[in-house]
Amino acid sequence: MHPRDQTIFALSSGRAPSAIAVVRVSGSQASLVLTRLAGRLPAPRQASRRLLRDGAGQPIDDAIVLWFPGPGSATGEDIVEFHVHGGRAVLAALLAAISDIPNTRAAEPGEFTRRAFENGKLDLTEAEGLDDLIHADTDRQRRQALRQLQGLLGDRARDWRERIIGASALIEAGIDFSDEGDVPAELRAPAVKAIKTLHDEIAKVLAAQGHSERLRDGLVVAIAGEPNVGKSTLMNQLARREVAIVSPYAGTTRDVIEVQLDLDGYPVTVIDTAGIRETDDPVEQEGVRRARARAEDADLVLWLVEGGRSVEQGAGPPLWTPGDGNDRSRGSVWIVRNKIDLGIDPGIDLGIALGRAGGAELAGEFGISASRGDGIPELIDALVKFAANFFGTTEGALVTRARQRDLLRQASDSLRRSLELVEEGEELAAEELRAAAYALGRLLGRVDVEDVLGAIFQKFCIGK
Repeated sequence: MHPRDQTIFALSSGRAPSAIAVVRVSGSQASLVLTRLAGRLPAPRQASRRLLRDGAGQPIDDAIVLWFPGPGSATGEDIVEFHVHGGRAVLAALLAAISDIPNTRAAEPGEFTRRAFENGKLDLTEAEGLDDLIHADTDRQRRQALRQLQGLLGDRARDWRERIIGASALIEAGIDFSDEGDVPAELRAPAVKAIKTLHDEIAKVLAAQGHSERLRDGLVVAIAGEPNVGKSTLMNQLARREVAIVSPYAGTTRDVIEVQLDLDGYPVTVIDTAGIRETDDPVEQEGVRRARARAEDADLVLWLVEGGRSVEQGAGPPLWTPGDGNDRSRGSVWIVRNKIDLGIDPGIDLGIALGRAGGAELAGEFGISASRGDGIPELIDALVKFAANFFGTTEGALVTRARQRDLLRQASDSLRRSLELVEEGEELAAEELRAAAYALGRLLGRVDVEDVLGAIFQKFCIGK
């Protein structure tokens, strides 16, 4: 039997132990599984209390069961749900009893959702939205993922594809009636108008400002600087808990420490790096190398120096220093002068000096006391503003993944070329329209996407 014809099962709720656990079963044998364990099928979509028994007739648990006959189910197949007590022994007994039934097996990651996709219950953009919703850490991520799951992009893409096919039909009809005098020209005019409208709509989506794709991964902020200037203390202040070791000895942080923050709904990863300095210690040298690499890849670097010291004094050559003309950071750099509680003149006003927003440089300078908390609220407020500028307007965003943007760009390019070629020959224009429809078909997962399905669904959790 082909693996796709087998009935799959998995724990679809949280890790045991828990108050309640949900075990899902999907496939042609789902009804047999339910009758074997619960005695008889309940009414569809109605919760029913049953005593579950294994193949030897021994009781497993007093449970709630639900029966969803296909195709009117989440996967399009017959589905059974067992709502049992979430103890490890209960789950072990239940899963063992299900696996004893022929042609059943444990589900692979994302297999329930993949079956829903293959049975036409959702398109690939909706499946990607479901994955994003599962992994959403902040409210803004949740809202964006929910819009995708509700078909915001998929509905538009289906509409675009149908209109492209309609325009293509007019163009190809002109080819068929090429010997009928004015017929090709009469058919070409409405086709060209439709293609221009389509191209403008897709181009507008692609040109929309914002970093909605990046909202999935979050903003990366690296705390860097010379050893013992308070990087780990600042990390703990931002995280509001002790996540990094604080020590008066230089070189304490040898590796990169990360913490995930939710700043006003924006996902932010803050990285505490090893102090950047010259050292003969091979372990610390590796820490410095990793610190420089992470700072260079960060969207924003908070470069810590002691108040009153120049940036150049914060890290001597030949090490990387922000603002020296040789930095390789892809993002922006803020200077954070620490230890102002010791009476060291920060050399600046505590106000925030923000430059132009967006993906370019956004300069900032701050005076703080990482140990006492002075200036920390102002720094956090500035980080929220930076995140808002960085992500732009994500409300109503259609595109949330690079794959989606690439395929929309391919469709847009094909539409543009079809407009350029339509006067030279309908055959060439029709071929470009077919390419545009094909790109949107790939976006929806309806044509030739086997190469990306595994990469997408293997990231799902088991049971979803």
